[in-house]
Amino acid sequence: MSLWENIISSFQTIISNKMRSGLTILGIVIGVSAVVFLVSFGKGHQQNITEIFESMGANAIYITGTSMSQGMTGGTGSLTIEDAEALLDPNRAPSVEAVAPMIEKMAKASYGTEDTTTDVIGVTPDILKMTSYPIEKGVFISDEDVSRRSNVAVLGSQTKDELFGAEEALGEYIRVAGKKFEVVGVLEKKGGMMGTADDYVMIPLTTMQSKISTQTSARGRPVQTIAVKAVNPDEINEATEQIKTILRQRHHIREGDDDDFTVVDMQEILQSMEEALGIFSVFLGSVGAISLVVGGIGIMNIMLVSVTERTREIGIRMAVGARRRDILRQFLVESAMLSLAGGIIGLLFALIGTRLVSGIDLGGYAVKAPVSMDIVVIALIVAVGIGLISGSYPAFRAAKLDPIESLRHE
Repeated sequence: MSLWENIISSFQTIISNKMRSGLTILGIVIGVSAVVFLVSFGKGHQQNITEIFESMGANAIYITGTSMSQGMTGGTGSLTIEDAEALLDPNRAPSVEAVAPMIEKMAKASYGTEDTTTDVIGVTPDILKMTSYPIEKGVFISDEDVSRRSNVAVLGSQTKDELFGAEEALGEYIRVAGKKFEVVGVLEKKGGMMGTADDYVMIPLTTMQSKISTQTSARGRPVQTIAVKAVNPDEINEATEQIKTILRQRHHIREGDDDDFTVVDMQEILQSMEEALGIFSVFLGSVGAISLVVGGIGIMNIMLVSVTERTREIGIRMAVGARRRDILRQFLVESAMLSLAGGIIGLLFALIGTRLVSGIDLGGYAVKAPVSMDIVVIALIVAVGIGLISGSYPAFRAAKLDPIESLRHE
């Protein structure tokens, strides 16, 4: 009996016992659909995280000061604008391309009867060299705004919606921490984790220092964070070392003493996040794999019952010339066909599920669940493999039956 004949015979057996076959492959259906859906969902989540971090600058390095450092009163860090200016020295930091100091503070923003508590960020135009802040309407903060300490503001899309709704915001005046600001720009919606990526108001850094933030420092004009852009991704490590050397010298930190600042590059954070999400995806896949194991046990159980039911048939086949390997192959093909059928049905359910959840807004970003061909192929191979493994014992048991005893079986 050829392999093709085995496949036809197995298909006929499955069709003739629709209810039993359906219940047998149920575990495989659930397992394959769960594995493909969960792994695809995890992969989509990883893509979202990667896009968010890449939008913050692939070459970006962020420096933050330690809390309550000496020489600073009413502040939260040890960094100053003078530190940022020192990092732009091409002789001391040749791997640094641009620097953008920042200050952040939660404050109340209001327009008419509407108000909201939002993140107020004091920035310079150089922040655009680090991260993507596409303007939807109006303009961004200019160098002239910074030099003049102008009372101008650029709104994130969420803050704009909370204050103005469908009304036009450009040219209107809002109050931020009790001070009056003219809205000169509105940024495009970015979306992101927890819905906070668009909830902010940007104002000139100098305006923030003089009119909202009361930080003072013996070292100079204090800032909370300094964003630095490396010349290219390959020089991020060099730029980091140059930054540390300059800041340690400026802050008079002795050899062996701890830094009073922290330097973190986006690539390092992204790599850590991708490793964590990779583990998360494996965990999700293992949850579905449990159903596959249960499905394999179900196939083994039903194949053992089938061997018992078809003992006389096996004896007749052996009596007319069938070899033990023919019997072995017949039952292995049958178990593999059962598992493959379950895998295909499970894959169809997974494809439907991923289509249904894709695009749903979850925490401020659209859900992605891409089903790649490698996931499909691996899921089907694993399903067939489980079928073969589960059917091995029943197949060997059928092949070892004694022909004479099998013919006597009722």
